[in-house]
Amino acid sequence: MQVLTLEAVDKRFGNGLLALQGTTMSVAASEFVALLGPSGCGKTTVLRLAAGLDGISGGRLDAPALRDPGAAQTAFVFQEATLMPWASVYDNVWLPLRLAGTGRGAAADRIERALRSVGLADFADAFPGELSGGMKMRVSIARALVTEPQLLLMDEPFAALDEITRQKLNGDLLASWQSKDLAALFVTHSVYESVFLSQRVLVMSARPGRIVAERVIDEPYPRTPAFRTSESYLRHCVALTQALEAAHAPEPAA
Repeated sequence: MQVLTLEAVDKRFGNGLLALQGTTMSVAASEFVALLGPSGCGKTTVLRLAAGLDGISGGRLDAPALRDPGAAQTAFVFQEATLMPWASVYDNVWLPLRLAGTGRGAAADRIERALRSVGLADFADAFPGELSGGMKMRVSIARALVTEPQLLLMDEPFAALDEITRQKLNGDLLASWQSKDLAALFVTHSVYESVFLSQRVLVMSARPGRIVAERVIDEPYPRTPAFRTSESYLRHCVALTQALEAAHAPEPAA
């Protein structure tokens, strides 16, 4: 079953900018898909359309946020953790449930499960100012998971972190995803991250963005750090690097 489907989707903004043209892609239930491309190619625009934050200009879009706008079936993790600095970790994770009318006590079990899933069970009473960048992003992920979404959208959430923290969070994210029945669409400009995380990687062209290549990462989970040094990992990385270079090579002069 497809959770998210875009068919020949166009997106033109009010200033005339054509961000997407003929974009076709899908994400199946329980599937982890990465959207790969450099800055400005329309990756974030795809996420915003999938989240129902923007409307399409042409084509067809089917997404949980559009099928049932009142249900919390889509969660979005942004590039920045965007936490409330005056609220504890616990209350930051509670926020989407509180906005939906669920009291603090009634939400307790779900909040505690979400915190355990990202390794922050012992930091429920801490405040964002007391946390590292990686821990703040864990809180942001827990806040997304607490809604028990059908579709998890992630917009380069680890881009600002050091490589050691980033790799650790990649592994933790996969563990959380495997423990839940949800689909994930992960935007990144890192070939290496896309290969480690995903079952499929979709390569976007330069703006106006569209999908120009797909790579199936047919490697088993769980993916340990040893996968990063394997021949198969390197093979996938080389193929995606070549696809990315081909997609963004300058056109020959006439």
